Amino acid sequence: MHIKDGCFLDAAGRNLLLRGVNLGGSSKVPKKPDGATHLPDHFFEHRDVSFVGRPFPLDEADEHFTRLSQWGFNFLRFLVTWEAIEHSGPGKYDNAYLDYLAAVLEKAGQYGFNLFIDPHQDVWSRLSGGDGAPGWTLETVGFEPRNFFKSGASVTHQAHGDPFPWMLWPSNGDRLASATMFTLFFAGNDFAPKTHVDGEPAQEYLQRHYIEAVKQVAGITKNMSHVVGFDTLNEPDMGWIGHEDITCTTSVRCNGPAPSPWESIAMGSGFPMNVEIRKFASGSRSHKRQVLNMEKVNAWKPGRQCVWRENGVWDLDSTGQPRLLRPYHFEQVNNNKVDFFEDYFKPFANRYAAAIRQVLPETIIFVDPSPLYDKFNWGAPGDALNVVYSPHWYDVVTMVFKSFKPWLAIDIRNLKFAFSPPLVRRSLASQLRHFKSKGNSQPGKLPVIVGEMGIPFDMHKAEAYKSGDYSNQQGALGRCLHAVETTLSNVTIWNYTSDNTNERGDQWNGEDFSIFSRDQQTNKPDINSGGRALPVLLRPYPRATAGTPVSLSYNARRRHFSFKFHHKTDLDLRTEIYIPSFIYPHGYQVIVSDGKWEIQDGSQLLEYYHDPAHEVHEIRISPIK
Repeated sequence: MHIKDGCFLDAAGRNLLLRGVNLGGSSKVPKKPDGATHLPDHFFEHRDVSFVGRPFPLDEADEHFTRLSQWGFNFLRFLVTWEAIEHSGPGKYDNAYLDYLAAVLEKAGQYGFNLFIDPHQDVWSRLSGGDGAPGWTLETVGFEPRNFFKSGASVTHQAHGDPFPWMLWPSNGDRLASATMFTLFFAGNDFAPKTHVDGEPAQEYLQRHYIEAVKQVAGITKNMSHVVGFDTLNEPDMGWIGHEDITCTTSVRCNGPAPSPWESIAMGSGFPMNVEIRKFASGSRSHKRQVLNMEKVNAWKPGRQCVWRENGVWDLDSTGQPRLLRPYHFEQVNNNKVDFFEDYFKPFANRYAAAIRQVLPETIIFVDPSPLYDKFNWGAPGDALNVVYSPHWYDVVTMVFKSFKPWLAIDIRNLKFAFSPPLVRRSLASQLRHFKSKGNSQPGKLPVIVGEMGIPFDMHKAEAYKSGDYSNQQGALGRCLHAVETTLSNVTIWNYTSDNTNERGDQWNGEDFSIFSRDQQTNKPDINSGGRALPVLLRPYPRATAGTPVSLSYNARRRHFSFKFHHKTDLDLRTEIYIPSFIYPHGYQVIVSDGKWEIQDGSQLLEYYHDPAHEVHEIRISPIK
């Protein structure tokens, strides 16, 4: 697989439409000891863990790859974490994990999957309420993670306990631990020049270790042609970079306590602060105020000073109280307003690309920007080549309310609401077209793949798990996939979790997005058993087109499929359409505009040979009545 002129192409030059899945949701946490976030035991023993068995034990690989192949997926976004590679300490790589990873990746290739590696993170680390970086990264800059919860530096499922509020974890991105680490990682040289680790600037230390860790993964894939690329870093956060006034809270992702950066900094040094309490589902508006850190717990190790006090952002006044000295510290450098993407993310991404290509010169780099900002510019002199734009996209209404509202959608770009099913479909498609336009308009015309798109299957208080009625889930997922088809988008769905359960979902922060669950697997010999919302998840689509796709539509209720394309004269005449037998148990009829078609016995692939005498070709499929 390679990229050219904004498209993914196979070796024959056919246009590939990528239908993939993120593998897997529980790869965020260790396998041993069980790192599921509702389990507090051994949480702080973060150096002595193992991710061998994520996304699944090697002896289960055939089962899961067979299922994903049968379901028509042809692409994987394969999750690893920095912690999985380098949890024991700086420069100490887990060779047992790398050996396991090599075996699983090799097995994926045997099943015909192409894939790219996703070095995943959320709000920096498990110890700061998410996943990704090893715990020692926090310790090296002076943090004491055991004190994070009481000091307000982060909130974890392990410390909070059950029930863990929905979408509480993203608010960690604005709290002291995560925001400090991302600011140091991307912009420590500018905003914390006095902060060093073992004599090395914190920014250089953190970026160097991250990149070297991912290079270990690149090294094991040298002879795996199906491992086509590497993501830069999942949903990189800005920290406090560019924050205009740190006495103000501007984030829209606050759910629960919403301290301003200054309040978070002060609380982290043991000072109680009266902070806003916000509700995410009400637009993150202020709900009330509450004094936090009444116990005066310090988030920093004894003998270590707050990074931001060390760098002159604040100090103590004559009475021993915190005094803010630089409220606009993160807004400007040398009197110039900073731009996170241009000034910090792009230099990192280009450095990362160059380093990975020392090992894999031809690998594709999937640039994964933060969903919190819309800016994306690529193609200036010095920018890496052979790049894919890989934004993430979710149906915001379904996500925030954790329910399916067929009459409502919102475009987060302009906060424009849609209030009827037809307008909802139009809105969702418009959002995806925006991504395609942004990628294709870059110099070199970058291909686009939506790196994440999915729904919470436990919506409506998980009623479906008791009733067996998945109509809401099918409606929510179906309208997203309809937008994907309408816009001819490439996508990797979030997610497939091999050990998902109805009670604990994807084993991480109460999320339950997996398209498969052991708890729905009532008939293990049936490869489809355990699948969720399969009547809308499994859909016909053109895997490889001998030309340029023009339009694609599928009506899940009627099971009617239509695909049109322009052929290219210099290509193999064969176009491949995946047709899931699950949705056509009694067979289907095929109507083509010209040419001929065939299907091999037992195959779910229709091979269409167009007539070159015609310019536009159409394939229609419908069930046999």
